[in-house]
Amino acid sequence: MPSAKEIQELLKLKPLRVEGGYFVETYRSEFALAQQSLPSGYRGERPLSTAIYYMLTPDTFSAMHRLKGDEVYHFYLGDSVEMLVLKRDGTGETIVIGPDVVSGMRLQHVVPGGAWQGSRLAPGGKFALMGTTMSPGFDPADFEEGMRDELSARYPDYAALIATLTPDQPR
Repeated sequence: MPSAKEIQELLKLKPLRVEGGYFVETYRSEFALAQQSLPSGYRGERPLSTAIYYMLTPDTFSAMHRLKGDEVYHFYLGDSVEMLVLKRDGTGETIVIGPDVVSGMRLQHVVPGGAWQGSRLAPGGKFALMGTTMSPGFDPADFEEGMRDELSARYPDYAALIATLTPDQPR
């Protein structure tokens, strides 16, 4: 199996600054959805769909964030990933995305729009290569970074995991 570095070079993955991890956009539809065709809360048009490759390594994590639309994760290669999803109704769940479907790992997982999400490589893992697709497509205006104190107050049962999935922030 190739190393994380080799895959980063082959796929031209670059650091994802605010969220963390490495990514490259692989698809952006040439077709757009007009604002009046989108659910409330969107401003401006959006591409019909977008797709990326996304990699986590032991020294990276996907910081807690939320998006307006649903995001479908696809597992491709490597080790398992622990994902925290905090739902609008105040509940949350941890999901394991990875290759061992027999033990309950998921090859795909949909994070509903408006849910908070963050993920990290499972302990001992070397890397995980995943992909995500969105429809309507991703736009940076739809990204909201999660704040540790606010999320921990709203979801106290997940405060320890939230702390590992948020960059160092003033308390």
